[in-house]
Amino acid sequence: MPAPLQFFATTAKCLEPLLAEELAAVGARDVQAERAGVSFGGPLEAAYRACLWSRVANRVLLPLASFRAATPEALYEGVRRIDWRDHLDARGTLAVDAALSDSRLTHSHYAALKAKDAIVDQFRDRSGTRPSVDTVRPDVRVNVYVQRDRATVSLDLSGDSLHRRAYRERGHAAPLKETLAAAILLLAEWPRLARERAPLIDPMCGSGTIAIEAAMIAADIAPGRQHAHFGFRGWRGHDEALWRRLLAEADERVVRDPKRLPLIRGFDAEARAVRAALANVERAGLRARVHVEKRALGECAPPAIPATGIVVANPPYGERLGEREALAPLYAEIGDVLRRHFPGWTGWILTGNPDLAKRIGLRPARRIPLWNGAIECRLLCFPISPEPVRDAAGPRWRRE
Repeated sequence: MPAPLQFFATTAKCLEPLLAEELAAVGARDVQAERAGVSFGGPLEAAYRACLWSRVANRVLLPLASFRAATPEALYEGVRRIDWRDHLDARGTLAVDAALSDSRLTHSHYAALKAKDAIVDQFRDRSGTRPSVDTVRPDVRVNVYVQRDRATVSLDLSGDSLHRRAYRERGHAAPLKETLAAAILLLAEWPRLARERAPLIDPMCGSGTIAIEAAMIAADIAPGRQHAHFGFRGWRGHDEALWRRLLAEADERVVRDPKRLPLIRGFDAEARAVRAALANVERAGLRARVHVEKRALGECAPPAIPATGIVVANPPYGERLGEREALAPLYAEIGDVLRRHFPGWTGWILTGNPDLAKRIGLRPARRIPLWNGAIECRLLCFPISPEPVRDAAGPRWRRE
């Protein structure tokens, strides 16, 4: 049996418990949630499975050394003591990322430069040949984290951040990362609901991230299956046969028949957003499994099938005062649509604005703290009464 290794998977604040559950489910051992990540142990397969199957992890790291590094010189010497021949060919490429916290080292770019110098100097002194730098797609990406003058040097096995599922066009900003969309769905118990064939509707779908992540969960598609580049592919310790076995296993698990999947719909009032969502659905290989169409919020309604499901939305937050005032009617309409059109369903709304959330006019059963980038948010759960709201004209909800 291969010797067990220690790993660390990073994630956004508040998602550590979800990530710990994911890692335990794929066979990781000694799983321990920490700040902004989860440490775990196991063979190399555990890390590969984390890269392939985690829906909320950003990176999977393999720590190589930890040492005191209060000065640039100490960082250089500590990095140089690692035998880099075990990880990188002298003619290979590398990149170094550094992050600092509560340390006397204060410039992350300079720290990354010193670590890079230590690696290439070691190769040059031993063989006369040194690796070159490739910041885009290196053979090996090294992560340096210095907290309170203690450095941890790791290999980044994930390469690109794992939130990049490759179905969204690069360079286009989106209000919701794939990992956060997946976290919302996991908190809403979507895996269980999907198995029960409950429908899901995103009435403000934008580029379709929530609907696409919902379909990937329902169809048991590994989120890392289309990841553009894993950091372990150029690492000298990489086990290609193991990786190919895990990919084959993931492909066998995919539910390909749309009839076996729940109904998933995304609506948006803007034609440009709908076009982007349709393109993303196509790139994700989810045609016929995610339905997207142009529809105003007030026109969103449940499907004709007699079932209850969930409504999931990420409305704009309004970061400036004028925007907040302008968004108040939108939030009021969200509450009205939930009450009138979705009796018996459950609404899950992510918002970074508690004042606007009050305009929804419903009492949330749960308020779950989450972070959307630097914005502190709440995921609000609204169980909707099964009795439709009525007025003088009768029920204000309809079936399609």
